[in-house]
Amino acid sequence: MPAYNAARTLGDTHQRIPPVVRQVILVDDHSQDDTAALASSLGLTVIRHPHNVGYGGNQKTCYMEALRSGADVVVMLHPDGQYPSELITDLVEPILTGRADFVLGSRMLVPGGAQAGGMPLWKRIANRFLTTVENAALGTHFAELHTGYRAYSADFLRTIPFLRNSNDFVFDTQVIAQAVAFERRVAEVPARSRYFADASSVGFLVGARYGLKTLWVMASFVAWRLGLSRPAIFRR
Repeated sequence: MPAYNAARTLGDTHQRIPPVVRQVILVDDHSQDDTAALASSLGLTVIRHPHNVGYGGNQKTCYMEALRSGADVVVMLHPDGQYPSELITDLVEPILTGRADFVLGSRMLVPGGAQAGGMPLWKRIANRFLTTVENAALGTHFAELHTGYRAYSADFLRTIPFLRNSNDFVFDTQVIAQAVAFERRVAEVPARSRYFADASSVGFLVGARYGLKTLWVMASFVAWRLGLSRPAIFRR
C-alpha cells in the first residue's frame, strides 16, 4: 500500500483484503494525518518516509520491502478504497497459474465500467486517448494502461530496473514500457473503481502533466526500439 493521508479509508480497505494475502506492507509517504499509527494498530508492516518522495518513490520502497520479505506475488492496493480489495484474488490468479508476470486491473474491459464507477468524463477521454497512443507505440492491444490496480510476480520486479524510474505518477507508465521492453507477459483482468470524497484523485493540471510525461515515455520507447537512444530504464 503506497499511502498518503489515508487514515479515513485505510481501515475499511484493509478489512476487505482476502485471506490469500500473506503480508500487508504500508509505506507512509510522510502523511500529515494518523495513517502510520492506524496501520500499526492494524498489524500492518509500516515504513514511514521522513519526507514526501512522491507516488513513484513510494512504490519503490513498497516493492523493495516486499522483495526483502520474500514475496512471491506483489499487489499494489491503494489504501483510499478507490479499488475494491476483494479483487486481489482475480489479480493474482494469472500469475499463480503461470500465465502472466504482470497483471493490470482494467476498468475499460467491461463496457461502461469506468463510467459506472464515477470516473469523470475528461478522465475517461484522456485515458482512452493515452492508451491508444501507448498501444500504437508499444505494439500492444490493452484496454487500459492507466489503472492503479496491479499485480507483479517477484521475478518481474527483480527483472525490470524500476529503481531508475521517476518518483512521480509516470512511474506506472515506465513499468508498462519496461514490461514490453523486457518481453514479459502482461495480462488484464476486469476491475472497477469508485470515485468519492475521501478517495485520492489527480486534478486536471497534474493529470495534464502526467499525460505529457506519458507521451515522452512512449517517444523514448520508440527511439530505444529503433536504436536511436539508450534510456537507462530500458537497460538491464
